[in-house]
Amino acid sequence: MRPEAQQRPARPVMLDVARRAGVSLKTVSRVINEEPNVRPAVRNRVRAAIRALGYRPNSAARTLAARSSHVIGVVALGSALYGPASQMFGVERAAWQAGYSVVVSSLGETTTEELVRAVGELVDHGVDGIVIAAPVHVAPVAADELLQGIPAVSLDRFPDEMGLPAVLSDQRTGSRDATEHLLRLGHETVWHVAGPFSWHPTQERMTGWREALESAGIPVPEPVEGDWSAGTGYAIGRELAARPEVTAVFAANDHTAMGLMRAFFDAGRRIPDDVSIVGFDDVPEAEHLLIPLSTVRQDFEAATRRAVGELLSMLRADGRPAVPDLTFVPVELKIRASSGPPGGIRTQAPMTMADQE
Repeated sequence: MRPEAQQRPARPVMLDVARRAGVSLKTVSRVINEEPNVRPAVRNRVRAAIRALGYRPNSAARTLAARSSHVIGVVALGSALYGPASQMFGVERAAWQAGYSVVVSSLGETTTEELVRAVGELVDHGVDGIVIAAPVHVAPVAADELLQGIPAVSLDRFPDEMGLPAVLSDQRTGSRDATEHLLRLGHETVWHVAGPFSWHPTQERMTGWREALESAGIPVPEPVEGDWSAGTGYAIGRELAARPEVTAVFAANDHTAMGLMRAFFDAGRRIPDDVSIVGFDDVPEAEHLLIPLSTVRQDFEAATRRAVGELLSMLRADGRPAVPDLTFVPVELKIRASSGPPGGIRTQAPMTMADQE
C-alpha cells in the first residue's frame, strides 16, 4: 500500500455523526430520512454534525433502510426546444429544493414504445416517483402497467383513461387571448402556423385560436403545420408573405414567429404595419428583438414547481390520488411591437434594416 493511501483520512460514517451530535444511530437515520418525532434542536444538532464532518449518506443503504431513494425520475424529450428544456430545468430545481435528486431518461421519439422504455429505466433505477416532462403521442395504456406502481404526474396531457394526474399551462386560453388581441386590432382574420399536429400542445393552441375566430363569426383559415423551428417558420412565412390577404399570424411558438418575421421582412412586408405576428412561450430573447415580439408567456417555473409538489404529496400519501386531476397554470399575453392595426400592404422593393427602424 502506498504511503499516501495510508495517510488518506477515512470517509466519515453514520456512527461518527452520532458521536459528534451525541445521539443514537437511529436518531441520525431519522434525520437523514426526514422522519418525524425528532425535536428541532436535536435535528439541527445532527445536521450541524453532518456538515462539519462532510458526511454523505450511502444512497443504496439509505434506500434499503428507508425504502426510499429520495430520487425523482424524469421522462424528458431529447431536444433543445425551449419549452421542454425549461420544464426539465424547472423539475430539477424544484426537486433539489425539496431535497430530492433527479435522474433523467430521454425519449428518442414521442411514441408509446419509447415512453414504456423510458419509464422502465426509471423504475429499474429505483426512483420514488416520476415526472413526465415530455409531450408523447400515445395510445391508451393502463397506468398501472406503465408505471408499475410508481406514483407519477405529467406536464403534458395523456388520454383520460390512463388516469394520470397532470399540471398544464392553460394553452387554450392563451391562444384564444392572442387571437382575440389581433382581432381587436382590426384584422379580418388570423392565420395560424402550428406545431406538429400530433402534439397535445399543438392541439390545445389550435383549439384556442379556432374558438376565438368562431366566436367572432369569422371564417377559420386552414392551419399550417410546422415543427417549432425558426427555419420552418421562415419557409412557411415566404409562402404566406406572397398572399396580400394575410395581415395577422399567430405562431405556435416564438421560434416559429421569429422565422415568420424574417420571411415577411425579406418579402418587403413591414411589421406590424403590413402584418402582425404573435408567438407563444415568451423566450428570453423575444422582447429584445429589433421588433419586440408579442407573445403568450408560459410560467414554466410555476408549472414544474406545482407538478413536483403534487408528486411529493402523492408520495407522502403512499400512492396516487383516488381521482386524478388536471391542474391548469395561468398564462399571460405580453403585447409588444410586433402586433398592431392593419396598415396596408407595401408594394415597393424590399426594405433595408434602416427602413424597418
